[in-house]
Amino acid sequence: MIKGSERIVLCGANAYEQKYYFNEKFSKIPDSIKEELHIICVLFTEEVGGVFTLVFEEDGSVSIETDAYEEDILYDEISSGLLVGEIRRQRQELLESLSLYYRIFILHEPMEILLDEGK
Repeated sequence: MIKGSERIVLCGANAYEQKYYFNEKFSKIPDSIKEELHIICVLFTEEVGGVFTLVFEEDGSVSIETDAYEEDILYDEISSGLLVGEIRRQRQELLESLSLYYRIFILHEPMEILLDEGK
């Protein structure tokens, strides 16, 4: 495991700058997954606004974060929460797979232990 590791942003989108970011540290993730992440991030900010990020926590779990400028009166916090919940439900398998990828290839946890956890 990486000692002193921190949270690492996987990807995100910013409605204010109309930009998408993907952390090149994860360039070995399959292109189809990268495209799906791009779609999730951009559609979220198109619908709700603000800033949307997917972050790997120190333990390898994936967090979904949203934020908005304080003066942004168009940002809908309620819709944001509902959409995050929808993403968690509909993309649960994707989020679990990303977590497994991170734990194996970044944290170097033994695959046998991780597979036993899933039983």
